[in-house]
Amino acid sequence: MNPAYLCDAVRTPFGRLNGSLATVRADDLAALPLKALQARHPQLDWAAVDDVLLGCANQAGEDNRNVARMALLLAGLPVQIPGCTLNRLCGSSLDAVAMAARAIKTGESELMIAGGVESMSRAPFVMGKAESAYSRAMKLEDTTMGWRFINPQMNAQYGVESMPQTAENVALKFNISRQDQDAFALRSQQRTAAAQESGFFVDQLIDVSIAQKKGEPRLFTQDEHPRATTMEALAKLKPVVDPQGTVTAGNASGLNDGACALLLAGESGLSRHGLQPMARIVASAVTGIEPSIMGFAPAQAVRKVLKVAGLSLDQMDVIELNEAFAAQALAVTRELGLPDDAAQVNPNGGAIALGHPLGASGGRLVMNAAWQLQKTRGRYGLCTMCIGVGQGIALIIERV
Repeated sequence: MNPAYLCDAVRTPFGRLNGSLATVRADDLAALPLKALQARHPQLDWAAVDDVLLGCANQAGEDNRNVARMALLLAGLPVQIPGCTLNRLCGSSLDAVAMAARAIKTGESELMIAGGVESMSRAPFVMGKAESAYSRAMKLEDTTMGWRFINPQMNAQYGVESMPQTAENVALKFNISRQDQDAFALRSQQRTAAAQESGFFVDQLIDVSIAQKKGEPRLFTQDEHPRATTMEALAKLKPVVDPQGTVTAGNASGLNDGACALLLAGESGLSRHGLQPMARIVASAVTGIEPSIMGFAPAQAVRKVLKVAGLSLDQMDVIELNEAFAAQALAVTRELGLPDDAAQVNPNGGAIALGHPLGASGGRLVMNAAWQLQKTRGRYGLCTMCIGVGQGIALIIERV
């Protein structure tokens, strides 16, 4: 098998729901990191890119009809470059990286772009067609997140709990207390604040020009979801599912907008285009679990990818675990035998602070892991996340 290397990675700052990126169409948003990669590598023959794989979970609005292909054209990439949009919900862009690496490993490709996009602010309401003539029983479905057009058999067999409800299920099943969830959330905010202060994200973030109704465009330069908080402030927040529950807006990830793009190459691509690798894509794995406890799936995915790679958890110098909810993140780390405040897990914060634009979050995990390995001179990084409808995904990289 040919080695597949990560050569560069960029992303937009992540915007809050209805925040700074809310006026930017999803296809335009996805084009921005593609343009940035071109600007960062002017020596590269971009016509040699074999494919562009972008993850996107919604695809019900301006991200419809193969947003990857639309984005690469909007970004000015050569028209002969194909594009494919992947949907593994929250794991979409992490899967895009895995699939791009797989194409390189088999020798079918030598230069690939992977990434993802999500505009949760611009996710539309949709309406199904009438089921009978002259029907007036029309129903709007909100596509921002979660189930829509529910199949009654799916509901009967597996349930169709909301994402927060699945987190409550995990908290109950694995005895994750509200206090522990809030403490985890606070650490995420504090680590993100420290990372922003130290400039950790500078090399991966691109500036986004936001048109204003009056005056010059405004530059959006930094993730806007993080917020300063305390345990006392978090404790005051009301549960979002059940008055007696433990999942709150403070210990869950947000609804966000953002896009990312990662440049991958094989050995021939490195030499042909003068690229310097950051990390090697070692292995990836996906797994399934009961949809009602989908947040626990990374535990299984991690064990599977470690077996595929022939490595152990102790060898992972950094672990990027997507914080969909503090409850599920703690259930996973405890199952893997890691302390709640493990220094190698999300050392620069996670989705509770940074936000979770579904189709773009996996790519963020990979670039965070790669830059953290560069910073610490570690060897292996593990990226993993839970996925709606009961799946988990994991991917391992090695610093080179």
